[in-house]
Amino acid sequence: MRKIHINWKKLLVFIVSIFLLIQIAGSFFFYELAIKRGPKDFLQNNADLDVSDQTMDLFLNGEWIDWVNAQPFEELTLTARDGLTLSGYFLPAAEPTDKLVIFTHGYLGHAKQMGLYGQHYYTDLGYNLFMPDARGHGKSEGNYYGFGWPDRLDLMDWTQLLVDKLGPDTQIAYHGLSMGAATVLMASGEELPRQVKAIIADSPYASVYQLFSYQMNRMFYLPAFPLLDSTSLLTKIRAGYSFREANALKAVEKTTVPILYIHGESDTFVPTKLTKELFQHTASDAELLLVPNANHGESFALATEEYKRTMDDFLEQYIE
Repeated sequence: MRKIHINWKKLLVFIVSIFLLIQIAGSFFFYELAIKRGPKDFLQNNADLDVSDQTMDLFLNGEWIDWVNAQPFEELTLTARDGLTLSGYFLPAAEPTDKLVIFTHGYLGHAKQMGLYGQHYYTDLGYNLFMPDARGHGKSEGNYYGFGWPDRLDLMDWTQLLVDKLGPDTQIAYHGLSMGAATVLMASGEELPRQVKAIIADSPYASVYQLFSYQMNRMFYLPAFPLLDSTSLLTKIRAGYSFREANALKAVEKTTVPILYIHGESDTFVPTKLTKELFQHTASDAELLLVPNANHGESFALATEEYKRTMDDFLEQYIE
């Protein structure tokens, strides 16, 4: 009987090569899936994003939409630090004021969707409004989504532009939703202009790596390591940031700006526990509003009056 000789060295090289090819292919797949600018069909019919009929009606048919369309927004542009041209919309208050809110929208959204919240700031609180399109969204340039990390620097630059426009006595609130909430929290750990007085973060995540790890397991039943790490490396090469450095938790651990956290207790897309963790680790004054039965980004729709009242009371403490 002929003895079979196995070249273990060659076999090992073959296995490693196959493993590396799978990692590379998988990295490009997930980069295209989540990071590269474009339609994201994988989110269609995602049960974690289901909302109530009441919420959907507000999002699609609410009178705030007509209000936004009727406003004479001034379109502003900004050249980002990496050369991208970013776009945003400014609306001066009906009566002169030094109060300004800067909104940051969610993943795959656009600036004027934040008019859902902006109408209250403008009509009831008398604020100036500014709503920018995040890089890769709306009219802003960019071929990737930043998930808050490069966006934090864009937000800081928009802030300075608006302070220059409105004056040094401007008092600013940041109000972000989902990815936009992560953006304002990531910015909170930087040396923000002194005019930034308060932050409202609705449905944030603590870090991009943590969020993607959760979603990979929930959507694809895959462990984070090593595929998420190789996708992160590719993102660093192509988009300039890694998933681990995009960390809101580290930012709030050193922030000095007061933060109001808001999250739906039934959120399965960005788990509520992430906001609780952020709240517990925030170095500045912080408050937490949890809304029963609300899924991702649904809190305002299901608890409108409580949301407004909590937000108003919070802002009154820090913006005169």
